[in-house]
Parts: sequence; C-alpha cells; structure tokens
Amino acid sequence: MQVTSLAIPEVRLIAPVKHGDHRGFFSETYSKQAFAAAGIAADFVQDNHSLSGEAGTLRGLHFQVPPRVQAKLLRVVRGAVFDVAVDLRWGSPSYGRHVSAVISAAAWNQIFVPVGFAHGFCTLEPGTEVLYKVSEFYAPEAEQGLAWNDPDLAIDWPAGAGAVLSERDRGWPRLKDLSRVFLYDQGR
Repeated sequence: MQVTSLAIPEVRLIAPVKHGDHRGFFSETYSKQAFAAAGIAADFVQDNHSLSGEAGTLRGLHFQVPPRVQAKLLRVVRGAVFDVAVDLRWGSPSYGRHVSAVISAAAWNQIFVPVGFAHGFCTLEPGTEVLYKVSEFYAPEAEQGLAWNDPDLAIDWPAGAGAVLSERDRGWPRLKDLSRVFLYDQGR
C-alpha cells in the first residue's frame, strides 16, 4: 500500500496493491496493522455504501461533532468522485482551507479524512458507488454540515451550480457561521 499526504498532510491518499491474473484480481483494501504502520490509527466501527444515479450528485459537506466525531476512509467501487475535505480544526495553520482529489474505481485509490474535517464528494460518472468506513457510529444528534458553495471556501466543484443536492445539503451554514468545535491539537 502506498500512502501520500495531500497539501493538508493529515488527509491522505491511499493506493492499495492490486494483484491480478486471468481470473481477475485480489486487493487488501484495509488492514488495521498496515494503516497503523502508515500513521493512520483510526478504529473503524461502521461501513457505509452509497449509490448516486446521476453525475454531478453532491453529498456534503458533512461532519459529526464531539463526542461522536468521525474519521472516514472512502473508496469508489464503480465510477468516480471529486472528493473534498475542509479543515475545521480551530488554530490549525490550514483552518478553513480544503484539499481535493479524484477517487475512482479505475485508479483503485482511497482517501483518509481525519477527525476535524468536513467531508463531501461530487460524482463524476452516473451510477457511482462509494464505500466508506467511519470511526464512530452515525449519530443524527451530532451530525452537522458546511455549505458546499460557501464563497469563502472557493471549492471548484465539477458540477458547479448544476449540482444535484438533497434539501438538507442545501441548508448548511457557511464556515464563518459554524461553532468552533474542533481544536487543532484535539485527538493527538
């Protein structure tokens, strides 16, 4: 497995090894031991699977607040997404900045988003299926979000104003209106 840090180093791209032959392939997509050796010590407790029918479907930007915080490990098994993580850790040198990457079935890559980040993705192909692990169970009372189109974030979403969104994702507040629930040194 190859692990690469993005411009915000806590967010990592992961490229699992894929062993193929005439029958198909085999890939170890998660190993707690290998991830710990790479400095990723999240203890995942739940797997989620989403299907987005249309290209341009945008899900996010989501996070859970303390004490129900979540780290995420996301991969795509069909299609592709433009994936975004926004640093919400107050006091971080990258507070309010975002990183993005294309995660796709063809590239067989993954992204690790640590606690303290809002996360979202926009599908690049119809029929995109995303699998992701989280380090805390879903807790509706702890779920919050960030406006996907906040001008202060200046995220260049591939779908632009034509993004397909849920009503809930249309109503999240801007970064300047969020409570400061994550501290830079939290969880270290």
